Amino acid sequence: MGDVTAAAPPSPDKSTNLFMQIVVHPDGTITRPFVPDAPPSATGPVLSRDVPLDASLATSLRLYLPNPASPPPPPTSKLPVILYFHGGGFVLFSTGSVFYHASCEAMAAAVPAIVVSLDYRLAPEHRLPAAYDDAASAVLWLRDAAAGDPWIAAHGDLSRCFVMGSSSGGNMALNAGVRACRGLDLGPAAVRGLVLHQPYLGGVARTPSEEKSGDDAVLPLEANDKLWSLALPAGADRDHEFSNPAKSMAAAAAALTGLPRCLVTGSDGDPLIDRQRELVAWLRGHGVEVVAKTDFAGSHAAELFVKETADELFAAVRAFVSGAGDVVHS
Repeated sequence: MGDVTAAAPPSPDKSTNLFMQIVVHPDGTITRPFVPDAPPSATGPVLSRDVPLDASLATSLRLYLPNPASPPPPPTSKLPVILYFHGGGFVLFSTGSVFYHASCEAMAAAVPAIVVSLDYRLAPEHRLPAAYDDAASAVLWLRDAAAGDPWIAAHGDLSRCFVMGSSSGGNMALNAGVRACRGLDLGPAAVRGLVLHQPYLGGVARTPSEEKSGDDAVLPLEANDKLWSLALPAGADRDHEFSNPAKSMAAAAAALTGLPRCLVTGSDGDPLIDRQRELVAWLRGHGVEVVAKTDFAGSHAAELFVKETADELFAAVRAFVSGAGDVVHS
């Protein structure tokens, strides 16, 4: 099974920051830094395999299953299903990126759950809402095709589905929740909650935590602005509803009515922590049940390279999935 520390990116440092290594060319195309990919695994404590989602868009899903043949003995009841969207500012990474692959393996074992990770279209080749469209399509896969998947048929409980995302994937989880999990019959699947881990929110006016992030090791302000310039629709600014839903989402009260309960997690060293706490208040203000865990220690995406942070996140997810997460203010 992947070890989040062994597969981690280099220890955070602005000089080696992957986002800072994105080269934007005069014609608007980009060159991405090299990130090694991990193949799916047919052996070990957690098995994984890829299945197509939409061949015409080259989107796919990577499923992670705690190996029923590995100790400890498999649970007597079927496993919840977590549909997961990776981070990367909508511009970098994939399901196979070594640190996200290892993180999904570790989460599948820790919760335990079947994790279904979406390989979605990236910007700027496919600007938003492409990633949001792919996320909504993945939710519909839970309705239309998941029951026919052999792993989910044998080991998964589609009545206990959760939609989760990290960083930009957190935005995707929220958007998919609004579009596909609210009032839509997904039978035989049922989405019981959304997990928004360090959602990648933005805005034109800087928050205090953003203003201090010029030299942040993981998400320096320059990189943050670059990612939004590559991901948002042409001509849009950071107050667009794709980046600043609390300010710009049209008819928010109607859009959020019936949204499943949400777990919002954040870290005190994240440049985006102010916006994540604002998101909690905004969701609660529109009647959404929120479990807020926004006082973790560490940086943005620390769960990818600090085992203790990963363990803390997985414990919060496990409690939320089991229904034990408290609705608290943090």
